[in-house]
Parts: sequence; C-alpha cells; structure tokens
Amino acid sequence: MAAQAGGLPLAGLRTVVTGASSGIGRAIASAFAGAGARVGIGYHRSGEAATQLAAELGGDHPPLQADLGTAAGCEGVVEAAFAALGGLDVWVNNAGADILTGEAGGWPPERKLDALLDVDLKATIRCSRLVAPRMPEGGCILNMSWDHAAIDGMAGPNPELHAAVKAAILGFSKSFARSVAPRVRVNVLCPGWIETAFGEGAEDEFHAQVASEIPLGRWGRPQDVAGAAVWLASPAAAYVTGQAVNVNGGAVG
Repeated sequence: MAAQAGGLPLAGLRTVVTGASSGIGRAIASAFAGAGARVGIGYHRSGEAATQLAAELGGDHPPLQADLGTAAGCEGVVEAAFAALGGLDVWVNNAGADILTGEAGGWPPERKLDALLDVDLKATIRCSRLVAPRMPEGGCILNMSWDHAAIDGMAGPNPELHAAVKAAILGFSKSFARSVAPRVRVNVLCPGWIETAFGEGAEDEFHAQVASEIPLGRWGRPQDVAGAAVWLASPAAAYVTGQAVNVNGGAVG
C-alpha cells in the first residue's frame, strides 16, 4: 500500500470510486480526497459532473469514463485507472443502475433486472477480479449492497429486484474476501434510507414515515456512508475483511 503521510487516514492512497459523479459515490470520492487519497472519479454519462467534482476537489483527481455494464467497459476503466494513478490501493464498486427515476422507472421488469445484473453485480465481480491481483499488499476493495436486501427484505417489484442483486453482491464479497486474503481486504457497505435523488424526491408523508421508523430519527446522508467507507479503507480497519457494515441509523439488524 502506498506510504501514508501528513496525518490523514488515507494519505497517498490511490483510489477509484465508480459512479462518483453524484449521490453516495460523489460523497465517498469527496471524503477520500479530503482524507488525503488521490481519487479516480468514475462515471458513465455524467462527464460534466465528474469534471466539476475534480475541479472542486483540487489536486490531481482524474475523471475515468466507462460503461460498466459491459466486460470491455470494466477492463478499460481498470487499465485507465492504473495508467492514470500509477497503481491502485483502494477500489470502491459504487456504481449502480438507476431503475427508479426518469425513463428507467417505466422499464419492464426484465429490462430493470438486466440493468441491475450488468451494472451492479457483474461489474462488481469483474472489477474486483481485475484489480485485486494487481494491488499491493494491504489493498482494499469496498462493494455496495443494501441493508434491506440481505437481512429483512422488502415487498414490491423494484425492491425484489434490488434485493436479489444486492444480496448476490454480499455473497460474492464474503467469498471473494476469503479468496484474496490476506493480501487484499474486501468489505461491504450496506446503506439504508439515504437522501439521494430518490429520497429527495419522495413525498413528504412517505419521507416522514420512514424517518419515524429509524431509531436515529432521520434519513441518512451520503456523507454518513462516506464516513464508513473512509474508515473501512483506512489502517484503522486493517483487521476487518469479509464484513458487511450497515449504515442505516439502526433500522435493520
């Protein structure tokens, strides 16, 4: 792992965050840069937002474009990341297909499932397998699941699809952690109700009902997830691998 300096928990670490142009990914990229990491900002179509984030962060944080829904896209962004950063210490598989908002909200179930399988599950597996063998000792991979997916479940056509795919990510990650230990650590973040585009657009009554059912009394913020990600990637979590960390205000488990 790259040498650390300056007292920051991630100082000097070469990191990629996929899906970093908005939402949770943007918060994670910002938090990692603030903790001293050099961050590759992964994006698909939102090039302007990725470039804007790079400018806001200052320093050298290269935008990395890729269609992670294809094998070629995964291979290409990994090669681009190694070339741009000179190596990789941390990889965050955050990118996910949006099947809830805009045009995608009206897609038929089969198309939604295909999108989730390609972008959420297959890309996580592909990128993890591509980067782990090339990471130095102490490398770290963080994958994104969902607290409701693998623990309590949730009724409804869209939650069923998300649950199936996010539970698969959790199972893969726990197995992959064993495959690449002790050289590389693999952990999973499981956010709960987070104020992303979906949460911000929710009706007031639903928003309030969700908050009332969370022990900490509020929806989470992307920064809450980012804080957990920084910890899992830091030396403070050097003895943590194969674990799922719920960031949900106590709502599940």
